[in-house]
Amino acid sequence: MTRADPVPENPVPANTVKCVVWDIDNTLLTGTYLESGDEPPGADPVLAAVLAELGERGILHALASKNPPEAAAHTARVTGWRFAAAECGWGLKSGALTKIAATLGIAVDALAFVDDDAYERAEVGSALPGVLVLSPEEAAEAAGWPEFSPPVITAEARRRGEMYAERQRRQEAQRAFGGTQEQFAESVGTRVTIAAATATDVPRLAELAARTRQFNSAAGRDVGPPGEGMTQDWFAGLLSAPGCDVITVRLRDAFGDDGMVGGCVISREAGTWTVPLLMMSCRAMGRGVIDALLAWLTRQAARAGAGRLRIPCVPDGRNVPLRLALAAAGFRVPERLPVVYERDLGASLPALPGWVTAPGEAGPGSVADDLRAFLASATGRDELLHIPPAAALFGAPVGLDSLTGTLLLREIQRRFGVDVAGEDLNLDSLATLGTLAAFVAERARPGGGP
Repeated sequence: MTRADPVPENPVPANTVKCVVWDIDNTLLTGTYLESGDEPPGADPVLAAVLAELGERGILHALASKNPPEAAAHTARVTGWRFAAAECGWGLKSGALTKIAATLGIAVDALAFVDDDAYERAEVGSALPGVLVLSPEEAAEAAGWPEFSPPVITAEARRRGEMYAERQRRQEAQRAFGGTQEQFAESVGTRVTIAAATATDVPRLAELAARTRQFNSAAGRDVGPPGEGMTQDWFAGLLSAPGCDVITVRLRDAFGDDGMVGGCVISREAGTWTVPLLMMSCRAMGRGVIDALLAWLTRQAARAGAGRLRIPCVPDGRNVPLRLALAAAGFRVPERLPVVYERDLGASLPALPGWVTAPGEAGPGSVADDLRAFLASATGRDELLHIPPAAALFGAPVGLDSLTGTLLLREIQRRFGVDVAGEDLNLDSLATLGTLAAFVAERARPGGGP
């Protein structure tokens, strides 16, 4: 691999590397582990610094080495890095990379591979042409390359290594569980929160748009105005666009908090809802999250009076998991080109698991989350996302004024179909967040909707 070639005038955006798979001998270590006697070699200081730099950007690291497992443990100690996966043995390196990708739940072509041995690099390059193959000398300079420079780096990105360790513990527990996926999700306290996006969500939304591939309906292509791209500015503009909703999906359970793992953009028109962008992190794969989002979209569109729900989906080899999820959720492609998945909304609506909290799914808890999101967005005070049910709306910490209160009541009527002022003439329900949420949940028409 070289960077000596001229950059084309209109370069194709580089695929962002999600994980670097490293050889050990004469790569991360300054010598050969099995030939070092009683004193194993230390870490290469230049490449150890690359490990840290890329890790800060949310890029994972793994090991693939023709060594015993003890070599991986030694490498972790001397580099000070916790590797997301390690394949030690004497088989083909391409096989090791395939196993690592499967373990981490990411596509093989989201990997980079670093090895000092030209034969090993050639074997991987031939067997897995989508992998970015590098020598140690190239890896030392790679931090400045676009493949290793995600456009947005969020708190979720910096915790990615920790979250993959949580993922491994979760997978081990699920293998030992013996029940269904749904039963396991309930047993570990899974909580999926679907909510309207706020300004603070914009960086993470842009990051998801840039990084997701297996669950990305746009397949990395822009869905906004030509040349604008799915940038932070684009998402920020959508927050106030008429007839448009930007949705976030968060995930947590007893093993850890994955933060925002997905999102979508909804365009609401008479008779038809269209989702021009739907995206989900591969960390949520196999945990029922994409199915819950599709079910919620179907329910919301139907209850708003739409006859069709459309999800344009650019097909490529990497987003097959999303297309399979769409098919399983009852979406079909009526015409081959352009590829648009559609679902008839006249049939019975899909159910949502009890561990999903979402707008329009009336219940005090979900209504309260909606009210928190609106208050935070309307006032620009993100701390209101976390106020307890007992928080007084007209006192500290909310300090609701008459204008914001009026906007809040209008939003409740739009979203849930509840005229609070018309039904509660004294407005006693506005005493606290909890009393207002309970009032709305009790009176909301099933599913709410605009």
